Parts: sequence; structure tokens; C-alpha cells
Amino acid sequence: MKALVLQENAKLVYLDVPDPEQPGKEYYRIRVAAAGICGSDIHRGFEHGAYHYPLVMGHEFSGIVEKAPEGGMYSPGQRVVVFPLLWCGRCSSCQTGDYAQCSSYSYYGSRQDGGFAEIVLVPESNLFPVPEHVDILHAAMTEPCAVALHGVRKFCLKGGETAAVYGGGPIGNMAAQWLKILGCGTVCIVEIDEKKIETAAGMGFMTVNPRKKDPVETVRDLTEGTGVRVAVEACGLPLTYRQALESVGKFGEVLFLGNPAGDILLPKADVSGILRREITIHGTWNSKPVPRGRDDWTTVLEQMDRTMNVAPLISHTPQLSEGPDTFRRIVGKEQRFGKVIFRIT
Repeated sequence: MKALVLQENAKLVYLDVPDPEQPGKEYYRIRVAAAGICGSDIHRGFEHGAYHYPLVMGHEFSGIVEKAPEGGMYSPGQRVVVFPLLWCGRCSSCQTGDYAQCSSYSYYGSRQDGGFAEIVLVPESNLFPVPEHVDILHAAMTEPCAVALHGVRKFCLKGGETAAVYGGGPIGNMAAQWLKILGCGTVCIVEIDEKKIETAAGMGFMTVNPRKKDPVETVRDLTEGTGVRVAVEACGLPLTYRQALESVGKFGEVLFLGNPAGDILLPKADVSGILRREITIHGTWNSKPVPRGRDDWTTVLEQMDRTMNVAPLISHTPQLSEGPDTFRRIVGKEQRFGKVIFRIT
């Protein structure tokens, strides 16, 4: 089969590799249809972030069942998406269904080969069926969309709340969409990239460019000086962490969604503000695939291409063979990229 292989740091090649070996009878042979590039793939592939080499990256992918185990619930030809975390099933976190907190897990695209390949073998418990109304290319965005939902679900939302999202990239935009879907009234996206601002405004969000206006002052003016009810940090920058905290009012909630790009040091006044306003801070990581029916992934797939609109976030859909050049241009910042999804099958 063909695959995009990270042979060493910053050395990515497209070549023939052996088909993956069957790890167990319960595994399905999935022909990958589409696979998205995550920011973590940039860090992993070009900043000495890989666990091992060679490695096939890619943890955001959709596909078609090509071969199913006997008695399996999915049939050949069925469209599916893959929850990329493989949990141990034995630790205390696994016993409560908190698989993202598993003490001994593997992961497609990082700890083992992932979706930048034509074939991946996946156990039944990690598969979700793609509804007929969902485009198979869009389905490859189920994983980041579920991550955004998992975080936003931590808020205590009753409807009509004001909200601010710092970062208008794919994950921030999807978090903002979830806030709207879950009942927030006004949602403001803070972003410096004019194309992302244009996309967000076209989707009905209020926008603020912090290069032109102070985002904290703007958000407070929006709420007559009281501050928003909830804020999401989706950039990972020390400045935006502080701004998210400063944006919420009394008894507000803040979600830390972005991976930190550096140490975050809070002045005494900021910490005092957290205490005096009794702010709740939520940390989040990954998503939850259980209980089936009410889990993050099923919810995403029900809403995708309906109330959840991911199409405007996708800027490029190259073939997998174009992978080395695509990553080179992304890393070199040779042009603007939104969400990039490889068309594989």
C-alpha cells in the first residue's frame, strides 16, 4: 500500500510500504478515504516530537470498511470514522469509560501508524458509522470537532449566554459553533487572521481583531462592562490565556482548549481577579466515545453538515502523494492554509 512516512525528523516521504499486520480477530481492515492534518502533526513531524521512526502520522480520518471480522457489527462497504485512542481496558480510568485518561494507551498517528496511509486496521470499539447526510471528506473532521464539543460540554450552559472564543482556527471556530448550538446568544471570536475573521463573520459570529481593538475591552463593552459568561482559549498563547480569564465576569467559566506554546505566568492581580470573581477554569483533553448514543462522536456525526458546518474551514484537499510538498509549504509558511485534508480513496 501507499503511505506518507516520517522517516526521521523533518523527512517525510511518500512510498510503498507493507500492509499492516492483523493484530487480532476483532480488527477491521479500513481503506482510508480522507485524513486531516492536525497542528500536532507539524510538531510531531518537524520539531523532534515523534515517539519513534519510521512513523505514519494522521489521527483524523474517515474510511470504508474493506474487510470485517466474522459476526462484526459493520459490513464491507460501510463508511466509518475512527476514534484514534486505543485504551488498555484495565486501568481505573478505563473502568469508568474515561479512556482519554487511560494510563497505558496507544494512539493512531503518534504511538503507532495512523491514517496517512491507504489501509489501517481498527478494532470495532473504535469505529463509528458515518450517517448518509455526512460528506466522507467532512467526516475526517469528526475527531477535532469532538474535541471541541468535549471541552464546551464542561460549561454549565442554560441558554442565552454571552461567550468569547480566543482563536478562530478550525478548533476555535468549531467550539464557537458548539456554543451557539448549545444555546449561547452572542458569541464573539477573537482572531488576527483576516481570512478566519471573514469566515467567522460569514457564519454569523461577532468578530474582533486584537490588532485593531483591545479584545477584553471590546468583550466587556458587549456586556455593558460585566464580562461574558464563558470564554474559550483556543490559541495556546500566554497572552490569550490571560485575555480569556480577563474577559469573563463574576462566576464566569473559562475553558483552556489550546495547547500552550510556552510558560504561562499570571500576575498577582490576575490571580486575585480569579479568586474575587469566583471564576471556574476547565481543562480538557481529547474526547469521549461513550456512552454510545450520547457520546461526543455520535453527537458530532448527527450534527455535521447540518447545524455543524465544517466546509468553510477546509482550504486544501490534496492527494496523499502531494503530502511531502504540502507539509513543506505549511512548515515554511509559503502560503495561507486553513484545514488541510488529504483525499486518499
